[in-house]
Order: sequence, then C-alpha cells, then structure tokens
Amino acid sequence: SRADYNSPFPSNGEPPMQIEKHAFLVAGGGSGLGAATAQRLVSEGANVVIADVNDAGGWVARQFGDQGRFIHCDVTDEAQVQAAVDLCASAFGAIHGAINCAGVAPGERVVGKTGPHSLASFERTVRINLVGTFNVIRLAAAKMSAQPAFASGERGVIVNTSSVASFEGQIGQAAYAASKGGIVSMTLPIARELARFGIRVMTIAPGLF
Repeated sequence: SRADYNSPFPSNGEPPMQIEKHAFLVAGGGSGLGAATAQRLVSEGANVVIADVNDAGGWVARQFGDQGRFIHCDVTDEAQVQAAVDLCASAFGAIHGAINCAGVAPGERVVGKTGPHSLASFERTVRINLVGTFNVIRLAAAKMSAQPAFASGERGVIVNTSSVASFEGQIGQAAYAASKGGIVSMTLPIARELARFGIRVMTIAPGLF
C-alpha cells in the first residue's frame, strides 16, 4: 500500500507513480548523467523531453523515436524553460516528472596564482547550478499543479542533482559546493510546500563517476 512508502498521500492500495507511459523533462539530458537518466526512463517505457543548451543533445533524443523530444534550453532563461515544460505537456499530454541534471563544475581557488577567485565565474556557477535548478522546479511544478491528480492524489515528482561536494567540498570547489549546497537546502522547504499539490521533491548527491 501507499503506507509502505511512508507517503503523505492517501493509502488506497495504489502503488507510487510508475515510469511507464508517463512523461519526464530531463534538464541537461544531452550528455552524462542526464543522458543516462533519459535512456533509463525510455527503457522503462517513459516519454522524455531532453532540454539542453548543447544542441548535440538532439542526437540522444532521436535515438528514442516517438518516445523522445529535444529542445534547446538554457536553464537560467525563463522563456526557454517554459517552452521545454510546454513541449512536454503538448507532446505527451502532461509532465509527470522533472529531473534536474544541468550544471557546471569549475575548479578555482579563492586565492590562486593569478589573484582572487573570479567573481564572474562564482556567479555563473551559482546561476546555472542553483538558480537554473530552481527555475526548472518552479515552472515544472506550476504545470504539474494544474494537472488532474492520480487516484492517490499524486501529480508528479521532481528530482534534483546536488553533489557530495555540498557536504565534503574540496579545495577549488567553493563555487560548486556553494551552488550544490543551495540545492540541498531548498529541497525540504519546497517539498513541504508542494506536498499539498501531490508533488514529491527530492535531491540526490552523487560522488565522482
């Protein structure tokens, strides 16, 4: 039952949302973790929209046939993320999941051989990793919240990607660790807020791979 999963949603014997025949937006799905995530979703019967600033991500989507779509998307751009969310809904009828894999991982010391850490590179890292993740969350959640709920009350799920660096950052990772730590910190308040819509929110924190 639902209670077996410690779910806040009603226990009526319905299992958690299944991947098969549901639609997912994968931000940063053109390569790396995002591409692997998109491939796994499609292999389990999902429909996937890959949103990536790198247009080479279109090649990944084309492998999925009718189950895949690609859209050029900078996660820091409101209009482009909205277009990606709208594409998922128009192509596949809904957006049941948003997976945040877009990000950058620069390495720069606070005081290096050429001087202090570039403020521009710190701001860029936080903008892409943290602000970009929030941008996808808010726009995907707005669309999900307006969709009909499943019998359990669930409407969707949002999965964010933080990093072990948010807890164990190394030298040269000040910007990266700060951006990923922000993702961790905002997960619980957002999850608490979106629970009333039946939208689950969680964050993973991978190590090196």
